[in-house]
Amino acid sequence: MKRVAVINVVGLTQSLIGKYTPKISEFVESGAVSSFKPAFPAVTCTAQSSYVTGRPVSSHGIVANGWYDRVDAEVKFWKQSNHIVRGEKIWDKLRRECPGFTCAKLFWWYNMYSSADWTITPRPMYPADGRKFFDVYTQPMDMRELVKADLGDFPFPSFWGPKAGIASSKWIADSATWVELRHEPTLSLVYLPHLDYCLQQYGPGHDKVNAELSEIDEIVGGLLEFYEERGIEVILLSEYGISRVNHPVHLNRVFREKGWIQIKKELNLEMLDCGASKVFAVADHQVAHVYVNDKSLIEQVRALLLETPGVDEVRDGSELGDRAGDLIAVAKPESWFTYYYWMDDKKAPDFARCVDIHRKVGYDPVELFLDPKLKFPMLRVVKFLAKKKLGFRAMLDVIPLDSTLVKGSHGRDNVPEGEQPVFITNAGLKNLKPVTKSEDVFNRIVEAVQSI
Repeated sequence: MKRVAVINVVGLTQSLIGKYTPKISEFVESGAVSSFKPAFPAVTCTAQSSYVTGRPVSSHGIVANGWYDRVDAEVKFWKQSNHIVRGEKIWDKLRRECPGFTCAKLFWWYNMYSSADWTITPRPMYPADGRKFFDVYTQPMDMRELVKADLGDFPFPSFWGPKAGIASSKWIADSATWVELRHEPTLSLVYLPHLDYCLQQYGPGHDKVNAELSEIDEIVGGLLEFYEERGIEVILLSEYGISRVNHPVHLNRVFREKGWIQIKKELNLEMLDCGASKVFAVADHQVAHVYVNDKSLIEQVRALLLETPGVDEVRDGSELGDRAGDLIAVAKPESWFTYYYWMDDKKAPDFARCVDIHRKVGYDPVELFLDPKLKFPMLRVVKFLAKKKLGFRAMLDVIPLDSTLVKGSHGRDNVPEGEQPVFITNAGLKNLKPVTKSEDVFNRIVEAVQSI
């Protein structure tokens, strides 16, 4: 049994490895690299679930980063319980087959209540007075205060939002070394999200991405050196590549024009009532799950989608299982789907202008931007923090409603090799078979741990 660390460098592709990633490039030269067709949809939760179960989406059930719960009549995004993922997990299989096996799962998604030995995941606290405190959740529970005492608080604003940046990936990498020094897990699963931010903001090929590549290369290089010194084999992995986009598609507005969307007025603002709507879309990057509550409309909806500019194809949701939409829209390479359903920005719900990943009926990459129309956005942030500290209610509404700001997206499975995810092994594991699809990652990791 070998000790292995899997470093998930989000957004990494062969086309990004080169001049600005010397340490990753050196690692590639010493081992073997393969690009592979991503999971469908090519999004974080779906890809990771395929990696840790070895099952297709129709089996593990994670059809996107979020979906519509038909029983509760609610859209649920970024849930955290590991019980949501169906099927045996890789750490359970290896623990059953390899006596003494242990696993650390660091910031990979669906991390709460998993049976991995050590886990850390982001988890804010929400007191009853409306305040929000950034924090992490760990298993074992007492590890939470110990790791924060040594590393400081997790820099949550750098994990998502307009201030997203390298600090969160640095803290996660430090937590990986912290866990290794204290527990020496057989398998470490480490998630480094940094490239996801700049590639969605600027798009691949933009000059501003080069500095971001250098930053993540330094962090990855430090981990590679640390693990090598301790005799741990390393796999570098990604979930998807980012495509350059310039055309947001507002499916819910298209459906609203047909009279299929039910709007509920709340304090003069508009809320999408999914349970009462005939048709609506749950957007997730370049893929949208379209739920048709009125089944008599399915063929009309399919035809309308195919006529909508920016839609490349429409698939049947039955391909992905019970949580999927009745239809699945796939965007053209240069397009992506918003969740927007209002026709007048003045009537957009209050959370639309906030970083609020749970109440929106879809993923919102515009949360990475400060509204350029605000004259002094940081002053507004300071005032917000002061009010919250004093115990007053306040809203940090600094997010624009301009979806054209987004320049990079993902989700399609049929993409050029230069936009496919990668699986990279070092010299000690270079004889592993290449990965050709997302489910293969599970088997390659198992083989790596079980190799002699």
